[in-house]
Amino acid sequence: MVDHANEPESCHVPGTDRKSHHSETTKKNLVTRLNRIEGQIRGVKGLIDKDTYCDDVLTQIAAVQSALNSVSKILLEGHMKSCLVERIQDGDLEVIDEVLVTVKRLMK
Repeated sequence: MVDHANEPESCHVPGTDRKSHHSETTKKNLVTRLNRIEGQIRGVKGLIDKDTYCDDVLTQIAAVQSALNSVSKILLEGHMKSCLVERIQDGDLEVIDEVLVTVKRLMK
């Protein structure tokens, strides 16, 4: 029996809303990272409540931004390796413009 748990499902189902296609392993990884980021945000709020030196708070904010960027990279890679390829193979070249807009947004 072949284990398909880590294989992405189709990300383009005609007639339905767009959905993510991540394996359970990827979802678990993303949720773990986001939970950690959530804790970091609470920590930053605590630093502000304690009147912590601004530079120290900014350092923690930079760490949160870096962690969010890591989540974005994982999502973008998965999107490009599955949805983007699939839609191009289906002749949907508009997806290239879509991903360019997304990349520009991420690079702000």
